Amino acid sequence: MKIFDSHTHLNSEEFINDVPRYLARAADLGVVKMTIVGSNTELNKNAVRLAHEYPQLHAAVGWHPEDSKFYDADKEKILEQQLEEDRVVALGEIGLDYHWDSSPKDVQRKVFKRQIEIAKDHGLPIVVHNRDAFEDTYNIIKSVGIQETGGVMHSFNGDPEWLKKFLDLGMMISYSGVASFKNAHEVHDSVRATPLDRMMVETDAPYLTPEPHRGEQNEPGFTRYTVEAIAKERQTTAEEIATATWQNAHRFFKIKESESENH
Repeated sequence: MKIFDSHTHLNSEEFINDVPRYLARAADLGVVKMTIVGSNTELNKNAVRLAHEYPQLHAAVGWHPEDSKFYDADKEKILEQQLEEDRVVALGEIGLDYHWDSSPKDVQRKVFKRQIEIAKDHGLPIVVHNRDAFEDTYNIIKSVGIQETGGVMHSFNGDPEWLKKFLDLGMMISYSGVASFKNAHEVHDSVRATPLDRMMVETDAPYLTPEPHRGEQNEPGFTRYTVEAIAKERQTTAEEIATATWQNAHRFFKIKESESENH
């Protein structure tokens, strides 16, 4: 069983000094490819560096809504340069976060819109962060459009009604460890309702640790437990979910399945 962690943060301080160990632990659980996701200039740089160092890693670069208050013309110029790197497969994570509200909402919306436009200019899909901002996130994606470049709702935690809305916009849906939480009933409903060819899996490590490790620091290998939780909800095998999400991630990020993997 081969698993693709479509959204993880090996570029963060929790992992950056011990990457080979976490990659080995992930491989032991079948997690053999990953997209390392940035959120500001420094974390974007680390994501790109890791993607160049390890053949099973790719990078997404972008400005997270919490960091959007620091986004300016100079930062945008750096971002555009990073998007030209051959190991960069998406622009993200971008979006809206009204939970922490660490950047003004009008600034978040402006930076989100701008980055979708940049992604379209570069022919890259977007990786969308949405927390407590479903309506504005939906309206912005709908108004700017993702056309043929595509996008994914990372760590989707909405009900089937919101699921349908984002699917209708052409978005992929990625599930994190939340899918394994016993009381995440709306997410379970959405897991069952998501077309298998529109689904990806992720850890969002070091956050959102799945059962049976909830309460511990998350790590990329734990994507396996999310795969198993989704399989249980859909009354199918982990192998079927792993295979489908593996193929979907390669198609979404435009990565060849034959690319080198370190086991």
